[in-house]
Amino acid sequence: MSQKIISAVGARPNFIKIAPLMLEFLKYPEFEHKLVHTGQHYDVNMSDYFLDDLDIPEPDYNLGVGSDTHAVQTAYIMMAFEKICVQEKPDLVIVVGDVNSTLACSLVAAKFGIKVAHVEAGLRSFDRTMPEEINRIMTDHISDILFCPTETAVSNLQAEGIIDNVFNVGDVMCDVLLQNLKRLDQQGFSLDKYQVEGDYFLATVHRAGNTDKRENLEAIIHAFSQLEHPVLLPLHPRTRKMLKKFDLFQIASQSPNLKIIDPVGYLEMLYLENNAGLIITDSGGIQKEAYLLKKPCVTLRKSTEWVETLGNGNMLAEIEIEKIKTAAQKMTKQEFSFEEAFYGKGDAAEKIGKILAAEWTSP
Repeated sequence: MSQKIISAVGARPNFIKIAPLMLEFLKYPEFEHKLVHTGQHYDVNMSDYFLDDLDIPEPDYNLGVGSDTHAVQTAYIMMAFEKICVQEKPDLVIVVGDVNSTLACSLVAAKFGIKVAHVEAGLRSFDRTMPEEINRIMTDHISDILFCPTETAVSNLQAEGIIDNVFNVGDVMCDVLLQNLKRLDQQGFSLDKYQVEGDYFLATVHRAGNTDKRENLEAIIHAFSQLEHPVLLPLHPRTRKMLKKFDLFQIASQSPNLKIIDPVGYLEMLYLENNAGLIITDSGGIQKEAYLLKKPCVTLRKSTEWVETLGNGNMLAEIEIEKIKTAAQKMTKQEFSFEEAFYGKGDAAEKIGKILAAEWTSP
């Protein structure tokens, strides 16, 4: 008897996390799997390139919701995804990560009595000013099956009274990274086109707390301009928009130390991370990729859900020019072992597939 699964994705990190699962599900003829792209990230550089790089087939549905406030975006996703659930009547909805699409689709499924599986469950930054933290907590508490990336995540759920159907499977992003590192040499990437000589730092900035406050965004740009190595900055659409709004784009683009480029696909980003001397980011996924690649990282946030990385190559930095510069200098001078396999061995998707298959075959 086939079981219908719908996986819902919407933002760039979701595509990375769903890729190994889609490949794994091909091993199970009893799984009828469909992919729904909510369109939360609709920019070609933020969406289509990632689908291509990760060999993700064209989604069965693209809801095309686009950008808006958290409330409006979440509401639009819920309304559109509800129609999919009515039409498809899935047995299980898989949501990944902690974006608005994650919460919206899990809420719709739960209200229909459809089982929800949350991949990357149990993460906590303990900072409820982060929208992602609210999404994580609410999704975990309405999910039926919780796939955790670490023992810390399992412990977080236990502390909130969530014990049943909790599995530490490792991190699916670790699966993807290990699989795709082998492909980099075949891609023909080169640093020449970026005109960075010698060592460089790679930076990403996209969180609202950093981009939507002029004083924070200005501090970050000025800090990048004053670091000891060139800073390569793939510019998120939100960040570009806010730089222009605050009349900071010209300052950033004219800095000889700051190289602004368009967003790149997954494989090219992995290449840039793997060759950087330091990674500076406010992205949860890139923090973790830095750890997996054994690269020092400065995180432009006051908290992180990837707590295992702190003291293991990752350091938080407050959004002040001198504090960012000091953190960058400190992290480039220290040596780290990166020996602990906090995020598994690259077999998270395999474990998830076996658990889901057993869910339907057990008496």
